[in-house]
Amino acid sequence: MIKLVVTDIDGTLLPEGTDHLNPELFDVIRALKENGIQFAVGSGRQYMSMRYLFQPVLDDVIFIAENGSNVMYQGKNLSSSFMDPKQAKAVVRYLRTLDGCTTVLSVPECMYVEQKNEQVIALLENGYHNEVRIVPDLLPLCEHTNKLCVYCNAGSGVYEKALTERFGKDLNTMVSGDKWVDFMNRSADKGNALREVQQMLGVTPEETMAFGDNCNDIGMLQRAGESYAVANAHPEVKKTVKYIAPANTEDGVLQTVKERLLGGIK
Repeated sequence: MIKLVVTDIDGTLLPEGTDHLNPELFDVIRALKENGIQFAVGSGRQYMSMRYLFQPVLDDVIFIAENGSNVMYQGKNLSSSFMDPKQAKAVVRYLRTLDGCTTVLSVPECMYVEQKNEQVIALLENGYHNEVRIVPDLLPLCEHTNKLCVYCNAGSGVYEKALTERFGKDLNTMVSGDKWVDFMNRSADKGNALREVQQMLGVTPEETMAFGDNCNDIGMLQRAGESYAVANAHPEVKKTVKYIAPANTEDGVLQTVKERLLGGIK
């Protein structure tokens, strides 16, 4: 019996960087709760961005934010994972050398950027609804960051190999979107965060249903007995799951949860 449903957001529930969930999802989350099933979201997004999306059901959702480096429930922090300051500074310095790339530094409360890239700032503020602050230098903030990410104008695939080879040994380095690459503590992962949530709830992987689309979802999907990739998912993600759900543009998560767990309610 499924007791926990967890899903990615960008590329899975929504087209990447958008902010309009199907309002029917809120009714489904409430119905799951009534049936003893907890709903969680695991995303590379900042907690404040996730709160914005799920405002009508805030107290009914567990938020696995920043790729698992910040876990929140009912306004309380359940766990956080921070990067080694020396490693974070090395990433920032290297990313500054890449053309067409914007570095974003996260702390649990907000995000910082040092380049005045209006396109990226508009995306972060208006697309993701993050709290963004512009600073002259990110290096001092590396003392207490849970995630660094880089927005690549040319696409994340252009830099994925070089960044993984350079930092993948010491940091959890992963593509999190068409233009995003993330860097975190090695222990920070949606899968590790999901394991903590499962232990907190007393739920097993076999009692967990998970949905994802990109490589940063793989750890989370592997912690679920009932794992789904949406039809638009990365090919590597599809190899790791039991099932394929309809695409995000077809409300694949919503359809599947209703059919599998709520008797196909209208």
